[in-house]
Amino acid sequence: MDIIISNSSDKPIYEQITTQMKNLIMSGQLKEGMPLPSMRTLAKELRISVITTKRAYEDLERDGFISTVVGKGSFVKAADVRLVREEKLKEIEELLSKAVDLASQSGISQEEVVEILNIYYSE
Repeated sequence: MDIIISNSSDKPIYEQITTQMKNLIMSGQLKEGMPLPSMRTLAKELRISVITTKRAYEDLERDGFISTVVGKGSFVKAADVRLVREEKLKEIEELLSKAVDLASQSGISQEEVVEILNIYYSE
């Protein structure tokens, strides 16, 4: 499993792991029922604390991307299309909020922002 940790990122390490694993699941690279590395194994591979991988796995389980069976490990759950869509909508809303804030601070009108958005959609 290719997970890349950036020490220069604003995101905490557990969140970087969570985001990348969600993307691997949503893209189909991690298929339903596939076992994930143990928390200890992943921590060792990434050279991070087991507590950090535990937090990432807990978040993935809470968000419905994996399930954990005591004594057996963690496994990829079937991707719920509604859940994936909601996750992406949340991410888009956050990015658009930042764009609107930046536009407002820069004196850029709503019409100009919508025009830029339309250009990107037509590409």
